Formats: sequence, structure tokens, C-alpha cells
Amino acid sequence: MQIPGDMVVNAIIAAMVAHANQPCDEVIYHVGSSLQNPMRYSNFRDYLIQYFTNKPWMDKNGKPIKVNKPTIFNSISNFNRFIKIRYSPLLKVLELANIVFCQFFFNTYNNLNRKIKLVKQLVELYRPYLFFHGIFDDSNLDNLRIAVGMNDIEDDTFFMDPKSIDWDNYFLNTHIPGVVKFVF
Repeated sequence: MQIPGDMVVNAIIAAMVAHANQPCDEVIYHVGSSLQNPMRYSNFRDYLIQYFTNKPWMDKNGKPIKVNKPTIFNSISNFNRFIKIRYSPLLKVLELANIVFCQFFFNTYNNLNRKIKLVKQLVELYRPYLFFHGIFDDSNLDNLRIAVGMNDIEDDTFFMDPKSIDWDNYFLNTHIPGVVKFVF
């Protein structure tokens, strides 16, 4: 399976070949899938639910952690407001109760604080993708693909067709397992 990064490299190489020994005409190639094969955040949410339902994380007692459908926010400010309103007061109460009751709620406070920080880190990591709604015109890439095909170069040599990205396969078998393995 080709990952989207491969398409960028292939497009760069194909563009270099196509424009070799030609005057500079400053063609811009957008290599992406936002127009022809968009990957929506709601799809990503569904992939997460599917992945962690089939391969659940276990709690400290060895029981699977139930996966709930996450809330979708349309901006980082809405996300931050949600955290501030829903979780920050609880965290503050736990912090004060922990002080008053001689660290009795230490583990509960630390666990909640750690989870909130983890979610904030993940949102920050995916922020450029979660809250960006742009669509890029990739017609120049289509023209490059046609030119490569007309030069008797096999399609799979300079594979760069965003319509062929299998998002299900990519996220369920490559991206999410990689994040689980290398980030957590």
C-alpha cells in the first residue's frame, strides 16, 4: 500500500522529469486528497472507535476500556472552552480536596490531570488536520499524471492518484497502530 507521503515524493520526481530542460513556468502541484478523496474528521473518529473496539486498551485490572464516540469541535477555541467548563472545575476541586484531605485524592487527581493533558496533546498534534477545512485544486497534478502516463511510464512507478488511497486500510492498519506503538 502506498502511504500519502509516497505520493508527494513521487509527484516531486515526476515534476522534475516533466520539467527537465524546460523554461521555468512555475507550476504549482498540490498533492492531496481534499478534492478527490477527502478524509473527514468524522471518518477518523469512526476509525478510532473501530480500532479500539477491535483492539481495546486494557485498564490496570486487565479489563477493556470502553470506547465512546468523541465530541467533534469545529475550532480549537471551542475545544478549549469545553475543557475549561467541563473538566477544569472538577480538576480544581480535586486539587483542593487533595490538599484538605492530606493527599487522599492524589491518585484520582493525577489520573484525571494526566488524561486531560494527553487529550490536549493529541488535539495539538492533530490540530492542523482537525480544524482546517480547505480544499486544494489538484488539476495540475492530474495533468502531470496524464503526462507521465503518455510517456509510457507505468502508473505504479510514479503512483500519485489520491483517489486510490484506501483510508480504511491506512488508518486501521498503519496510522493508528503506529501512533499506539510509538506515541503511547
